Formats: sequence, structure tokens, C-alpha cells
Amino acid sequence: MSRLHRYLIVVAGGRGLRMGASVPKQFLTLAGKPVIFHAIDRFLDYDPAIELVIVLPEDSKGLWEELCIQYDFKSAHNIVTGGEERYNSVRNGLSLIRQKSLVAVHDAVRPFVSTETIDKCFTVAAEKGNAVPFIKPPGSVREIFRNNRNRPLKREKIALIQTPQVFRSDILLAAYARAYRPDFTDDATVVEAAGHNINLVPGNPENIKITTKLDMILAETILTINYEL
Repeated sequence: MSRLHRYLIVVAGGRGLRMGASVPKQFLTLAGKPVIFHAIDRFLDYDPAIELVIVLPEDSKGLWEELCIQYDFKSAHNIVTGGEERYNSVRNGLSLIRQKSLVAVHDAVRPFVSTETIDKCFTVAAEKGNAVPFIKPPGSVREIFRNNRNRPLKREKIALIQTPQVFRSDILLAAYARAYRPDFTDDATVVEAAGHNINLVPGNPENIKITTKLDMILAETILTINYEL
């Protein structure tokens, strides 16, 4: 059986308002190059032939072109305009996906996904239709109700979800043909709503999502530790 063609949809449609920076967080410089390039490089290291689809805000396309020149990024890729919600951005990216393929959807602000995590996601998705990486929470967790009432939850029953989330193209395309719902927080929730069971695979703890200034400090630390190792 021949290997399915692989796509990577990089979701970079956010504007990073919580970061308080002058440019979206995916374009902030981390160890000498923008965060988004770190994320893309992880997949190109895994599979140089992976087909790149990058989803950007309309007003960031000029900046993207400048950064590609500045950082000598020459890998072939397609650009798609992002939407109001993450759901819309991914749906726009899917317009370039053909059938009989595997599609990874990854946050542009997750620069430290490991090759092992990427491989596990593609391998399981090829076998079972989808794969979503997760890690266990490091501390205690509680569920909060109204009026500040809360209760403890069993940590072993909680999964913190990461990306890339990888799907067989027919499953993902059919799922995104459905109308948007507010509870569609990621691709897994969209696919689950279409009737599919989600297959969880172990992720890597350093695969953080950079959202705040503190995350950038942590990211610099991770790179320093990896360099020293």
C-alpha cells in the first residue's frame, strides 16, 4: 500500500492580542528567527516533501513576504487568508487539500513539537483515521461551577490537548462541511461532532503554545536547554 500524501496546515491567523506586541505572536523573533519558522522547520525536518498550507490574516501577508526574504525561507508553500474564528481559518486552508491524503493542522505558535510526536500522529492517523496529541496535567485540577463552587477532578482522567492534529482528508473535509458551532474549539471537536471517535496519542511536554510574554521567556529557556544538551 502506497503512503498517503501529507499536508501541513499551519494556522497563523491569530493577532496575538494577549501578547501586547506590535506584530502577531507567530512573527515574534525567537532565538534569531520568527516563531512560525521554528514550527514549520519541525515538520520539514520530519518530511521535506510535506505540502505546506499557511493560513495568515490578510493584513499580515506583506509582512510574511518580507520575513521569507529576510530569513531566506524558500520552501514551497501556499498562502490562504484566515477567517474570523479558527474554524474558518482551517476551513479556508482545506480548500487546497485533495482527497486521499493525511492532513496535519498545527498552531503556528507551537514551535517545539517533537519529531516523535509528529511521527506518532501521522502513523496513527494513517491506521485509524485521526490522531490528536496530549499530555497529562502536571498538577491538581478542579472543575468550576457557578457562584465559585468547584470540585476536584481525577488528574488521570484529564488530557491537555496539543497540535498537530492529524486526520485522513476525507474525514476532515466532511467534518468541516458542517456549519460552525461555538463549541468547535479545535479540529478534534469538529471531527467528533461528525461522529468520529478521537484517537489520543502521547505528545511532548515542551510542545507549548506561545500566548503570553511569559511563554516567550519559557520558549527561550527551552531552546537554551536543548542547545546545551
